[in-house]
Amino acid sequence: MEDEIRRRACDLAVYIIETGATVRTAAHQFGISKSTVHKDLSQRLPHYNRLLYKQVRQILDINKAQRHIRGGMATREKYRKKRNV
Repeated sequence: MEDEIRRRACDLAVYIIETGATVRTAAHQFGISKSTVHKDLSQRLPHYNRLLYKQVRQILDINKAQRHIRGGMATREKYRKKRNV
């Protein structure tokens, strides 16, 4: 079981590093919850692979800084579609 969690955490990190994906996108891609992705990356990964953790942390920090912009764009698009219907 421990090996599966370790492998999943490393796979998640590699996926996010390669694609720049958000936690939500990664969760959807791997079929797990956002909470599990967050716990794997922020709490478990530093113990398994420090180098991967540092790389993925940079991307997660960027995504966190930009999330208010993405949320605004999604809301804007939502109301734009409603107006055109």
